Amino acid sequence: MAKTATQDFVPIDDVRDGLVMLKEGGMRGILMASSINFSLKSDDERQAILLQFQDFLNSLDFSLQIVVQSRRLDIRPYIALLEEQHKNQTNDLMKIQIEQYVTFVKNFTDATSIMTKNFFIVVPYDAASMPSASSLPFGLGGKQSKEQKEEDFEEKRSQLEQRMAVVEQGLSRCGIRVERLGTDEVVELFYKIFNPGETEKPIKIS
Repeated sequence: MAKTATQDFVPIDDVRDGLVMLKEGGMRGILMASSINFSLKSDDERQAILLQFQDFLNSLDFSLQIVVQSRRLDIRPYIALLEEQHKNQTNDLMKIQIEQYVTFVKNFTDATSIMTKNFFIVVPYDAASMPSASSLPFGLGGKQSKEQKEEDFEEKRSQLEQRMAVVEQGLSRCGIRVERLGTDEVVELFYKIFNPGETEKPIKIS
């Protein structure tokens, strides 16, 4: 029985300049968005936000995907910081207070699941489908040269970045702060998705 590599199930071919390049030829850009505490807004502010978001959606001529990622907060880096401060503390009273606080935080987080949420906007670009080189008769398609591949990438990137700029501007008008993920952040994001058991530091908006 032939073995299938895990990578065969992942539609991603590469991540370049923060953009996800799919095996089927499409490209995706990922934006990280902040949240709005809607309940603290006045009625007029809520209405204004809803109308602005409605206008934003109506202005789009392409689809997009909104992904909400909910994970248990990893408190270990914070505990490690406190323990380091406890080790370097010379004041006995402060050492006792830090120790008691660390114990409180550990007990509290063990008893209560503290969740953190991240919001992502996936912006797609799929070029018009073209027949593959192998499907053309007599090998007329040939293979793309390195220069042709680079031109193809730059053309797709230009189109995708225009779409991402539209999304950024539209959400900014709604009071939502948006940042593009770079290559390292995109790789980390997908690593967490395909390895849900890993507990690492959350992706942060710079």
